[in-house]
Amino acid sequence: MRFERQILIWSLASGLAGSLIAMLFLWSGDYSIQTQVLSTALILLLWIGFAFGLRARVVYSLRTLSNLLEGLREGDYSVRIRGGRRDDSFGELILQVNALARSLQERRFGAVEVTALLRKTLAQIDVAMFGFDQENNLCLVNDSGQQILDKDNEDILGHHAKSLGLADCLEGATPRTVDLALPIGVRRWELRRTTYREKGLSHQLIFLSDLTRTLHEEERLAWKRLIQIMRHEINNSLTPIQSVSQTLQTRIKQDSPPEQWQVDVQEGLEIIEARSEELSRFIASYSKLTRLPDPVFDKVNVSAWIQQAASLETRLRVTVNPGPDVTIYADRGQLDQLLINLLTNAVEASLETRPDGNGEVEVGWRIEDPHLLVWVDDDGPGLDETRDVFVPFFTTKAKGSGIGLVLSRQIAEAHGGYLTLINQQDRPGCRALLRLPIERRP
Repeated sequence: MRFERQILIWSLASGLAGSLIAMLFLWSGDYSIQTQVLSTALILLLWIGFAFGLRARVVYSLRTLSNLLEGLREGDYSVRIRGGRRDDSFGELILQVNALARSLQERRFGAVEVTALLRKTLAQIDVAMFGFDQENNLCLVNDSGQQILDKDNEDILGHHAKSLGLADCLEGATPRTVDLALPIGVRRWELRRTTYREKGLSHQLIFLSDLTRTLHEEERLAWKRLIQIMRHEINNSLTPIQSVSQTLQTRIKQDSPPEQWQVDVQEGLEIIEARSEELSRFIASYSKLTRLPDPVFDKVNVSAWIQQAASLETRLRVTVNPGPDVTIYADRGQLDQLLINLLTNAVEASLETRPDGNGEVEVGWRIEDPHLLVWVDDDGPGLDETRDVFVPFFTTKAKGSGIGLVLSRQIAEAHGGYLTLINQQDRPGCRALLRLPIERRP
């Protein structure tokens, strides 16, 4: 039974006894029929009117309270109920509901102000921020995040992290440095990740800081080091050449040259030739960085390419882990140079820890559509996390030039891919990971 009907029935019941007694006295008294009928009608009218009036009063108050609560549920905190009193139970209820509405309104204003401040702050910081739900779908992004993805907010919200190129950011330890191929290009980022809760569910929040400007400063320092290295190497060659030349001139100008002067001249010329060749080799090795030609794309069978490059290494056995049969469009010569550099570095790293020749070097490939992933593993000492091996002319080898990895990365980027080096997670050593597009055409 509806509450309004219950109120009406109880109201009618409360006046039933009094109305019956009044009509009993009326009809048992010595009154005229006209008086009895009019009085009975008046009693019934007052009885029923009181019942309906009481019902309307109670229902009106409850409906007013219900409307206020509905407004609070919908977020409208401006509605208030009049008639609140301290000396009345229902009046106290009204006062408490009005106080609740004011408290919620103040909290909402505070939340709106904090949210507005947070949005302005996130819009101004030069850090890309992405929030992902439990299904790894994007649910939050700031202006910097939209810029690096080169899309508007409504075009990327709800998309899976893999389709946005950010799936790798949701796994692994942080903070760390990652190379990401995004719509704005391949860049290096500092990755940080944390969690937050929304509607009781756990979400992941990632932050990407562009390290390009920092690396540009590193490259400037690298060029400075290049000048110092070249000056040192050139002086190392020119000093003995100059000394030997002066000695030979002195011997030739003597009025009575020594008996073995021809032998001395021959040895001096050999020294000059050797140092000149060494200087020429040194300068030629660095000139490769500025003379890398544009790749000439053609069909390359990945299995044949990797098998042939691995067979050229004779210092250590290279294990080839076969992958899927796939053909890509690339410059075979440049890819040979790239992979040989990676295998050479892997072998030298393994020999550093296992000079007996029992080290392990493995190479393999797999497909992560739309990319081909080629990996080279070694069991060497691994990478120093504080040093950037892709900075030009940086090397840890006694006779290294510091251009092998830089040149390899340039080749990868010229093919629309990128190259990364990471330490192994479950064992010693390093992994070089080359990512190349499968469908790229000339």
